[in-house]
Amino acid sequence: MKGVLVIACLRKLTFVLCLCLGGSVASAATVADEVIARAASPGDVLSVEVLLDATGRLGYTVKRRGKEVIAPSRLGFVLTNAPKLDRAFTLAKQSVSDHDETWEQPWGERQFVRNHYRELRVDAVQKARGDRHLLVVFRIYDDGVGFRYEFPDQPQLKSVKISDELTEFVVADQATAWWSVAGERENLEYPVQKTPLHAVALANTPMTVKTDTGVYIAFHEAALVDFASMWLRRVDGQKFRAYLTPGATGPAVERQAPFTTPWRTMQISDSAPGLYMSDLILNLNEPNKLGDVSWVKPYKYVGVWWEMHVEKSTWGTGPKHGATTANVKRYIDFAARHGFRGVLVEGWNKGWDGEWFGNGSDFSFTESHPDFDLPALSAYAAKKGVRLIGHHETGGNAAHYEDQMAGAYKLYASHGVDSVKSGYVTEAGTVQFKGADGTIHYGFSDSQEGTRHFLKAVTEAARYKIAVNTHEPIKDTGLRRAYPNWVSREGARGMEYNAWGNPINDPDHEANLVFTRMLSGPMDYTPGILSLAGQKGRAIHSTQARQLANFVVIYSPIQMAADLPENYEKYPAAFKFIKDVPVDWADTRVINGEPGDYATFARKDRHGQDWYVGAVTDEEARTLELPLSFLDAGKRYQAEIYRDGDQANFRTEKRFDLVVEKKKTVTSTDVLKLKLAPGGGQAIRFTPLK
Repeated sequence: MKGVLVIACLRKLTFVLCLCLGGSVASAATVADEVIARAASPGDVLSVEVLLDATGRLGYTVKRRGKEVIAPSRLGFVLTNAPKLDRAFTLAKQSVSDHDETWEQPWGERQFVRNHYRELRVDAVQKARGDRHLLVVFRIYDDGVGFRYEFPDQPQLKSVKISDELTEFVVADQATAWWSVAGERENLEYPVQKTPLHAVALANTPMTVKTDTGVYIAFHEAALVDFASMWLRRVDGQKFRAYLTPGATGPAVERQAPFTTPWRTMQISDSAPGLYMSDLILNLNEPNKLGDVSWVKPYKYVGVWWEMHVEKSTWGTGPKHGATTANVKRYIDFAARHGFRGVLVEGWNKGWDGEWFGNGSDFSFTESHPDFDLPALSAYAAKKGVRLIGHHETGGNAAHYEDQMAGAYKLYASHGVDSVKSGYVTEAGTVQFKGADGTIHYGFSDSQEGTRHFLKAVTEAARYKIAVNTHEPIKDTGLRRAYPNWVSREGARGMEYNAWGNPINDPDHEANLVFTRMLSGPMDYTPGILSLAGQKGRAIHSTQARQLANFVVIYSPIQMAADLPENYEKYPAAFKFIKDVPVDWADTRVINGEPGDYATFARKDRHGQDWYVGAVTDEEARTLELPLSFLDAGKRYQAEIYRDGDQANFRTEKRFDLVVEKKKTVTSTDVLKLKLAPGGGQAIRFTPLK
């Protein structure tokens, strides 16, 4: 107890000194003054202290190697049906336990994942408010911290209606942030901004920060189930508070105890690559709930998609309708010739001819347009070793989709369609949900109602052995571990923005995605536009080599070669890499990178011995070192290199300057120089020599 009193006195002294010196943590230091529990990660890299201030408010801090990275930050909730879970807490009990296991992914960025953490459980009680208990559970890893709340089964708080979450994240040192706005019209599809952390407003997660002392922190959440999504609202300085996506008809969250909240997460590293290498988000999710998922197949695909975005064809019927039997047969033939498993078909079903954006009430998910023959095309594809990929655009009408969901999946399953791309094209806050009384109302896709809907779509699809790729989705929080048929999703600005040009994605886009959006999980980015052109021939901010590198840098177990078949036939040398590169990996290494600047990835084929490397840069030309230490020691490899030519530049017609070369034998002791053009990249395949 003496040690606790010493810590408390030191905290009070620090607070006084900060006030005298004008320190930036003075406002945060008032949160806590007594340490009631402490635990460190297995390697003693990170530690967490749980705190109580003089009024009985709960708080916590996080230290890395003994130095505070998260200053005293508040915990708790505001309720609409009971006094808030704040103040008047005392410690009921605490416990610490160790956990270490390794589990295997059915597909993923690496085959085996180690889950090694120390768990700290704190049971706090408000004796003066009916003896109400609230548990806070911390899982402390060497590369991050996750914590969640547990609402126990207690008669004094059976129904829990949450209007606000009091969880805070106070970044101790001055920092820079990479973030995108939350709660606005385009939902998750805003460009990533780089600003001082104190200039952030309302942010989506993941939000990544780099402190002036060189510590990287990525804030996010894991296992978002039956709860409102968390945004981050800056309170003042570098203090952020969890902001729950508003509910449409009442509190943000309504649950019956007992239940647990999603995990609030912080991936913490001394490098940007270390953030990506963390498996924190996956490890905080529950194991596979679906049983045998051998029917979930990673694959590459082509499809009727980009041609609509460049205005060659239309989703709706008419003379330019893209989803015709004849046109889809052309794509099936192309896929069969070049080894693609899937052909996506958008615009096949009734409902595209009306006002579908943000409406969706006219969509039928079981009735085809007259010029699209689903049974004949699925049979034609099967004979050629190809499968159709289904498409369900809802226009944001979740209620209408749920009414037809089971029938739609059943139809697809009967024709061998084992994966579906779904879409929710509407503005933020205007998704249509059906209330308990059957009436329709509007709300956010990432509200509690939204989390229920998206998981219902995935679990219903699993009944028919169908995988789901969600566009305009709720953000990824690692649920692919529990539901491995949720194979990918969009959740950021994809390639279509390069077609539309409003505005086009800047050259720093992929290097930003790697260290923000991609920390949450796979993204169906739809790379591989070798034509480097959008609508009306508008130039894309990329070289051809960069388009190839994106197949390695931007991970998804399903990858679309998004360009038109005729463009791939026009550039056969570049197309070869797209055909060769796998989508399922045994191992992944992030070689180097900085948010918004550059990134280099090495990934090993899960079904072979080849390694693949992808590197991208922003608008600056760069030369990066590539140590080949990831290769197996004692083996010799041939390197097949796809690099920017000496004149390559995204700003000119030289963006097509691509050099393909086979390098002499390399080994794990070699170091290659990667020369990247402005807006460029490099892709390499390493094949063992016998």
